[in-house]
Amino acid sequence: MKRRNLLAGLIAGPVASRAAFAVATPTAPMLDRAQSQAFRDWFTLLIHTQIERGPTPRWTHRDCAGLVRFAVAETLREHDLDWKRANSMLGTRVPPDIAKPQALALRNGWRRVDGSRDAYVGALELVQENTRFTGKELTQAQAGDLLFFDLGDEQHLMVWMGRYIAYHTGRSTPTDNGLRALRASQLLEWTDTRWRPAADNPNFSGLYRLSFLAR
Repeated sequence: MKRRNLLAGLIAGPVASRAAFAVATPTAPMLDRAQSQAFRDWFTLLIHTQIERGPTPRWTHRDCAGLVRFAVAETLREHDLDWKRANSMLGTRVPPDIAKPQALALRNGWRRVDGSRDAYVGALELVQENTRFTGKELTQAQAGDLLFFDLGDEQHLMVWMGRYIAYHTGRSTPTDNGLRALRASQLLEWTDTRWRPAADNPNFSGLYRLSFLAR
């Protein structure tokens, strides 16, 4: 994903860049702890489902940021019988829904660098304007946290799922849907060191948590 002309200095480090990240505003309410846990449970369940069953046709922008946007939008919708039937989840044990007022205020309302809100943001703007930095050690991660890699001209997102890391490569073919599920230990030994989620990797900017989730 190509870098846009956004706020400078993201890669300079968490202390320098933290002020650039948006906090919740009256139009983007904070979820309480119980709702934040329900969000994390839905978010990771939906990503796991994509990996297990393959991408749903309703997920149209198939890249790393598209996976996050899709899973967030689906998490914040009403999961009625029609939705469960369409997603083959009838009879499946699922988390409680997010309260409707908060869900409606957050769904498809990503903050853009100019302060407006939109259904679309790329990886850099998603992180820069819609998350808060939590650290560079995987031991600090909670399910649903984002791993952000900055290569200068390209950025990449992965999702900490609790027991593994999920992401989309940004490419798909008839024989490869682009989805990946890897253990942290696998990535920490990855041959291409740019993709190691380690504190000493300059391309690994760190872990970021969606700003509307409780701390």
